[in-house]
Formats: sequence, C-alpha cells, structure tokens
Amino acid sequence: MATKCGNCGPGYSTPLEAMKGPREEIVYLPCIYRNTGIEAPDYLATVDVDPKSPQYCQVIHRLPMPNLKDELHHSGWNTCSSCFGDSTKSRTKLVLPSLISSRIYVVDVGSEPRAPKLHKVIEPKDIHAKCELAFLHTTHCLASGEVMISSLGDVKGNGKGGFVLLDGETFEVKGTWERPGGAAPLGYDFWYQPRHNVMISTEWAAPNVLRDGFNPADVEAGLYGSHLHVWDWQRHEIVQTLSMKDGLIPLEIRFLHNPDAAQGFVGCALSATIQRFYKNEGGTWSVEKVIQVPPKKVKGWLLPEMPGLITDILLSLDDRFLYFSNWLHGDLRQYDISDPQRPRLTGQLFLGGSIVKGGPVQVLEDQELKSQPEPLVVKGKRVPGGPQMIQLSLDGKRLYVTTSLYSAWDKQFYPDLIREGSVMLQVDVDTVKGGLKLNPNFLVDFGKEPLGPALAHELRYPGGDCSSDIWI
Repeated sequence: MATKCGNCGPGYSTPLEAMKGPREEIVYLPCIYRNTGIEAPDYLATVDVDPKSPQYCQVIHRLPMPNLKDELHHSGWNTCSSCFGDSTKSRTKLVLPSLISSRIYVVDVGSEPRAPKLHKVIEPKDIHAKCELAFLHTTHCLASGEVMISSLGDVKGNGKGGFVLLDGETFEVKGTWERPGGAAPLGYDFWYQPRHNVMISTEWAAPNVLRDGFNPADVEAGLYGSHLHVWDWQRHEIVQTLSMKDGLIPLEIRFLHNPDAAQGFVGCALSATIQRFYKNEGGTWSVEKVIQVPPKKVKGWLLPEMPGLITDILLSLDDRFLYFSNWLHGDLRQYDISDPQRPRLTGQLFLGGSIVKGGPVQVLEDQELKSQPEPLVVKGKRVPGGPQMIQLSLDGKRLYVTTSLYSAWDKQFYPDLIREGSVMLQVDVDTVKGGLKLNPNFLVDFGKEPLGPALAHELRYPGGDCSSDIWI
C-alpha cells in the first residue's frame, strides 16, 4: 500500500508511488443515449469491479443527468496529484463536460462513492458568455486549484481550440485559460508538463464537421486536424505548431508520467499512427512517427482501405508500456517503450472490430494478418463494436475496455452498438514479459440497462488513474 501521510493532498507524490496504490473496486463511466432512439438522459454508471464482491461486474448505481442529448464523453477531477502537496484539497467531485450540449455537470462522488449525486450544473450560456467556447472535451485539474476544460469549437460549431477555466471549489466559470484571441484553430485533448513550461493540445475537427458522422470528403477538403499546438504554460499562448506527416486526426495525447520527461506520444486516429513528440536541445519541439498500423484493403465497407483508427492511448505509470486501441480493426495493443524512439510490440488481442469472420467486410489484402479474426463471444454474448476507451489499473496489471466512440460515429460504423449497447471488458496484462489475455469471466453488458441499450464511454477510478493525474 502507498504510505499515508498526515498532511498530504489528493493522489500520490509520484507516478511510481501511485503504482503501489490500492486495487480498484469501483469505476465510473458515462453512458450515452443520444442517437440511440431512446429518449432518456445520459447517466453516470458506477460499476463494481471487485472480484470479492457479490456485485462484481454489475452496474450498482445510475445517476441520470437532468437533460436530454448532452453526449457525456470524458471526465476529470476537481483536484488530483498535481495538488498532492496541498492538504486542504480532496478528490471529491467528478467533472463531466458534455461534448454536444456544452453543459458541465459536477458530480459529488466523495459523500458516497458507490452512489454519486449531482452537485452542480453549469449551463452552456454561462460558458458562451464568459468564454465564447462550446463542445467541451478534456478536463484536467491544475496545481493552482483550478479546473481546465478543452473545447472543440465556438457557439456556432466552428472550430476553436480554447480552454475553459473553472474555480476548483465553487465551479464558477472564470473565463478562458488562453489569452483573448489566442485559441487554436481546432481542439480536442491536452496535457501539460510544468517543469518544461509546456502544454500540448491536439485536433479532431470543427463540431459542424464531425457532429453527425464521418464524411470522407471532409478529409479531402482538409477539414480534419493534423497538427499539435505547443503552448507556453506560463504565458498561456501558442509558441509552436507542429505539422505531422501521416498524422491525421491526432486525438489522445500523453506525456510520459515522469514530470522531468520532455517527450510523449499522441495517437493519430485516421492515419493509424503513434507519433512521438519531444523537446530539442534548443528548446523547440519536434514530432516523429514511431508506429504505423497498416490499412487493410477491403470489400463491403465505406472505403476501399480500412484504417485501424487509433482512438485511445495510455502509458503505464512507470512509463514502460504504451497501450492503444484500433477501433475499426478491432485490436488492442501493448508496446514496450523502454526506448521511446523504437516501441516494440509485446501484446495484441482482437476484441471484435469490423473485420471479423462472417461479417459484411471481406479483407482482400492484409499486411499483418493471415486470416480475419474470429468474432468475440464473452459469457455467451457476441461483442458488437471494437475496443475503444481503455483504462489501466494503477499497478499496470489490468486493462478495462469499452466499445463506444461517439454516438453518431457508433451509429455509422457499428449499427449493432446502437441496437445492442456497448460492453465493458477486462484484460489481464503481463507486466514482466509483455502480453495481453482476455478475462473470460468479466463482462458488463450495457445492452441490458433498465431503459434500454446504452453507449458506455470513458472509465475513471475514484482515486485517480494514469490518464487523469498529472505530476508536477
């Protein structure tokens, strides 16, 4: 167990200390009804993941939001390990920005962790008036005690990569983090590393482009992102924009957890590449492609070539392994990144996807596989969709996986997800030699929810995890 100290704040002193933290017993994840035909609000599900519990693998609580069609997506904390030195702070509120409605829900998970309750609702008009931002995505807590949330657009759905600042105690909207007029042209995710005075943000597309589905013509028209924006952390302004070769749709970005590290990785969804970004001796930043998932030539699909579509990436807390999901191809991968310039594939597992045997898609040419993978059946259920959001246990030994990306894209690429709901799976990780193995006894089937099949998305543990916490 992690050493307890009388006057420590939230989280852990270092990433390696966090690895000694307690095993996860519950997880929180948003469940979405937008675009499913079910007229019900999105909700926060609490799932029991303690193998010793009689409620193991069950949704033990559901907190519905007071509005319809918000599209809950990602979540973050009121405070995290960036405030470890402040004993007045405690991790008690989960912040849930809505991707489409732009509402922000603040949920009290501290009073009763197994039965969260709504603490505050921040209405879009407040964010529009003070920030001129909308379509909210990533939440990170700052050492200042504030909460920062990235945006994809302006109120009209044009691209605008800015950042909303909330007071971490009252959750009042304070304004934008960036200087007036200083937003990036597109936005999505971000990560900061104060020891190098840097933040880097990524790009999906303007909300009007992606909102109702994916149109390949929009790629040809250059409407999808392919840049990283490097910000001066103290001056709150862009100092460099990195253009990436084979870097279409850079989504999730992760610095190495070590706060001294001046490098990290970003997953580029459409190009199906992992790009490594790093600081040069002169203080500028560069980016290079270190992993390429080759596309597959196919018949019976939207395009003649199917990309892997890397939608989520994670780094283990010891910065040894990188994990990512290929949502379309259907595989989850583990790479040893001991040498960050040369990641080495150590584990691969197919968990559904678009190229399974007996499905509508025929693979004509494949640089990696000799045959199409078998459909995945867990506890008697054939799993629709492909691996998407991933979360790693603190000790690095268990991966949790959900299968929904975003309701409009789910509907387009995996109509079965809309009819049957998404699932949550658990994968055992070999942290010695590398390797991934599905736990055949773990399944949370969101197709069986009381109000009908739901789309479950990003996973969070009550005490923080390797994509919520930043060390400074």
